[in-house]
Amino acid sequence: MIENIIQHFQTLDLRPLERMIILVAGLLFFWIWEGAIPLLPLSYKKNKLRHAGVNLAFTVIHLIIHTFLAIFIIEISDWCAANGFGLVYWLHAGIWGTILIVFLVLDFFGGWLVHITQHKVAFLWRFHVVHHADNNVDVTTGLRHHPIESVLRGLFFFLGILASGAPMYAVMIFQTILVADTAFTHANLRLPNWLDKGMSYLLVSPNMHKVHHHWQQPYTDSNYGAILSVWDRLLGTFKHLAPSKIKYGLDKYYPNQKDEDFMQLLKQPFQKIKE
Repeated sequence: MIENIIQHFQTLDLRPLERMIILVAGLLFFWIWEGAIPLLPLSYKKNKLRHAGVNLAFTVIHLIIHTFLAIFIIEISDWCAANGFGLVYWLHAGIWGTILIVFLVLDFFGGWLVHITQHKVAFLWRFHVVHHADNNVDVTTGLRHHPIESVLRGLFFFLGILASGAPMYAVMIFQTILVADTAFTHANLRLPNWLDKGMSYLLVSPNMHKVHHHWQQPYTDSNYGAILSVWDRLLGTFKHLAPSKIKYGLDKYYPNQKDEDFMQLLKQPFQKIKE
């Protein structure tokens, strides 16, 4: 059983159509869910489809970039295997240990660490603003990243693979979970408070991540985790805010009325920042 799962994920990077189906299926599932049980009333500039079109344009660019970066991911993973480099080899982790170690390391490097870096380094924040400028956070917001940010995320992901020694099957298991989780945590869906709160002790829950999209600091500078919430709780970056008090967008840096202007969003990081 486990051998079949390993074999399936070991070659998943060679099946882009299957990966695309997973992404689209996740988006559609949470699109329907958030439409049926919304967390917050959203006020799109024109309509939800127009809003989705802008965000999905960024998503397509993000996926193209990461398709090319996948070449380097494979090379790094193969190099680690050939040289026995990385935690999974040093600890002789075995299959289940490998999956767990890789999951933890990639979630830290490719989730929490790259995210807080973008908030703390002013030049990188310029590009991350594109993600935070969305005034209507829904399932399509998850992969709304400026192309430069997409490259940066790829570089931190490389570091995670190198540190863990991640074999490709473990990388693809993590990435598959991450794609579904990104849609889930950004979707405008309402969960019972007890469920969302309970989930947030281990995993990033929808309400927990929405706090990160609140328009005012210091809430914007909190809850950086991607899948696991433990990094925020252990490293002191966890904050709570009731959903009823959350307002999306930015209090500075970018005009909120331009949050669906695709070309302006692409150009803005290279222009003088609005303080």
